[in-house]
Amino acid sequence: MLKVRHIFKTFDNTLHGGFALSSAKELGERKIIEIILKCLEEMPNMPVPFGDDVSAVNIGHGKLAIIKTDMLVGKTDVPPRMSFRQAARKAAVMNISDLAAKGVEPVAILASIGIPRSLKEIDIEQIGIGLNDGAREYDAYVLGGDTNEASDLVISCTAFGICEKQHLMKRSGARPGDIVAVTGFFGKTASGLKILLEKLSTPPKIGRALVDSVLMPCARVKEGLALAQTHAVTASIDSSDGLAWSLHEISRASNVGFIVDSLPVAPEAEEFAKRHNLNVTELTLYGGEEYELVVTIRPKLWERAKKAVETVGTALIRIGLVKKGKALLLKRKGETVPIEARGWEHFKTVKEFLT
Repeated sequence: MLKVRHIFKTFDNTLHGGFALSSAKELGERKIIEIILKCLEEMPNMPVPFGDDVSAVNIGHGKLAIIKTDMLVGKTDVPPRMSFRQAARKAAVMNISDLAAKGVEPVAILASIGIPRSLKEIDIEQIGIGLNDGAREYDAYVLGGDTNEASDLVISCTAFGICEKQHLMKRSGARPGDIVAVTGFFGKTASGLKILLEKLSTPPKIGRALVDSVLMPCARVKEGLALAQTHAVTASIDSSDGLAWSLHEISRASNVGFIVDSLPVAPEAEEFAKRHNLNVTELTLYGGEEYELVVTIRPKLWERAKKAVETVGTALIRIGLVKKGKALLLKRKGETVPIEARGWEHFKTVKEFLT
């Protein structure tokens, strides 16, 4: 009873702190999460603290059960031309991507689906197929879930995996002098969304690559597993909220800064930006939903990490260094500019799709 009273007292204090007067739109997703976390009693000896990509429970014998939940909502997460099958696949992949960032192999998924009355039988079947697609691509299975009526399509997945405690890659271990690296190039999804939403023209070959990056995202599971085995990674995060925001998240968790001196611009995004007179740095840093891994690597183990990723058919791309302090800086074309703490954020970012 005391615990319950403590929780309500904390919540009451939060409300009286002025938050009660602000709307969800004014608060934004991250402030909302902060308010809710203040109301929760922490489990003793949590293996992964609040604020990382996943949650974890110690199951003994040096092993952790890793859990991740994330939801897809039609109006904010399903762009034009994305089918129900692709949307459901994306709902699975975006959860699996967070497991990948921790070096965890996905085992199972539960899916809760909010279904609008207007959906047809074929639509529901395509959602089921898409969930299975997303799970089986990464050797996981959908075990079940829940369904309910909703005013908009909602697919909320919970992904589960097990890992050795010593192999878990958190956000909080980056140290000055570490190498910053990513598992792929950025800017494609931001460009692809512009094609889908603004109907900007582009040559077919490039256009397909950019649009496919939005409609068929991929999680870097093999890369995450390979990196975890090297013990070279000091911090790791999935880049679904954008490269800039991912760096800021590691910065906050690890109490470090960054200097990015080699921006990982996708060639297709570079050409798209030139064609439409767009800022390619904006597309690369602040787009989001790339589902790449952003990692920091011990300098002495850089070659080991690089080779490990190459063995699974991918390149580990160096983009900069971890530094002392909290500043995040970009060196590009003779200029040094701050990397802003911007990226995708529910409630504050305008992204309502008409499907």
